[in-house]
Amino acid sequence: MSSNIPKMKCLIIDDEPLARFHLKELADQIDFLSVEGTCATALEADAIVKEKEIDLLFLDINMPYLSGLEFLEQLENPPLCILTTAYSEYALEGYRLQVVDYLLKPIAFNRFYQAVNKAQQQFIVSEKMKKNSPFDDPFLYVRQSDTFIKVSWVDILYIESMQNYTKLHFKDKFLVIHQTMKAIEESLPSEHFFRIHKSFLVNITHIDMISGGRLYINKTELPISRTRKEELLNQVVYKKLISK
Repeated sequence: MSSNIPKMKCLIIDDEPLARFHLKELADQIDFLSVEGTCATALEADAIVKEKEIDLLFLDINMPYLSGLEFLEQLENPPLCILTTAYSEYALEGYRLQVVDYLLKPIAFNRFYQAVNKAQQQFIVSEKMKKNSPFDDPFLYVRQSDTFIKVSWVDILYIESMQNYTKLHFKDKFLVIHQTMKAIEESLPSEHFFRIHKSFLVNITHIDMISGGRLYINKTELPISRTRKEELLNQVVYKKLISK
C-alpha cells in the first residue's frame, strides 16, 4: 500500500456485541483500516460520524429504533458504507443507496477482505480527486474560433450568461465564449465562485461591496436574486465579518 494514502477511519455499528467484536477482529487484520469506534445503535453512531471524519461504515441493517438503511438515508454526506446483514433479500435495497458492498453473516475473512479492498479503491480515487483537484492550477483555455486563449480563473471578475454564450469579465477586457453557464460553473472551483443570480456567477475575491439586493465588482452593479442572498451572506460574508 502506498504510504501517502491515509488509513481509512472506520466505524462498526451493530446491535449484537458478538458481531461488533467479530468485525473489529477482522478490521484489525487490515493495515489500511483504523477502527475509530463500535456502536450498538444508529443514534450513537450519528454523533461519532458528525464528530470524527469517518471514511467507512460497517453498518448492520437490522437494528432497533433506527435501521441501518434509515440511518444511512438521513446522513447528509454519508461515508463509504459496507452493509452487514443476516438476510440476503436486503442486498438489492443496499445498492439503491450506493453502498460499496454487503456482507452476509456469518462473515468470512476472505469475503470481508474483498469488500474492504473495494472500499479502499473508491477511497483512493476520492482522495486523489481531493489532492489533484484541477483548481490547484489556476489556468484554463478559452476557445475563440480556431484560437485558444489561456486565462487564469483568478483574474475573472464575474461571468454573465447570455443563453448559449457566456461572457467572462476581466478588469480590462471581456471574452465571449460558446458555453453554458452550468458547464462553466462546474469547471470552476466552487469555493471561489458563487452564483448570485441565474445570469451571474461572481469570483468572491473580487466583490467590493454588497448592499441590499446588489453587489459591486470593479464599479459594476450586479443583481443578487432573493433566493441566493441568504446563502451568499452565510457562505461568504458572515465567515469574515469583523463587526457585528
